[in-house]
Amino acid sequence: MSSDRLSFVVAAGEADRLLPVAVMATGAAAMQTEVQIFLTMWGVLALRKGAGRAPLSATYKDMTETFWNQMDKHHVGSFVEMLEQAKEIGTVKVLACGMSMDLFGLSLEDLESVVDGVAGVAGFLDSAQDGKILFV
Repeated sequence: MSSDRLSFVVAAGEADRLLPVAVMATGAAAMQTEVQIFLTMWGVLALRKGAGRAPLSATYKDMTETFWNQMDKHHVGSFVEMLEQAKEIGTVKVLACGMSMDLFGLSLEDLESVVDGVAGVAGFLDSAQDGKILFV
């Protein structure tokens, strides 16, 4: 495995945490860095089919309307759309945590097509161990 790998552990489901992951994943992919995104807990729920726009975290809740208006005004896509673009640019793999999937009673078919598969923590850590890991 190359050290040119960036892995994200995404446990949050709020837009103000998800979107920066997609932006960084896109930038890393453009720099020919392999990207792996491991969705766990609320991160998995944010990628359910039909979930719509993720809410903002409590810190920014009062800014929700302004935030989405600016996103629309500047034609910034959703988390899913941004991940799709990142995958078009480079090597980006999105995995859902198996334990979280079990906890929420979900299957891969319940998630957006941008999710490549389901993995356990050990499998994720094994594939991420020689790169950098960021926790969101």
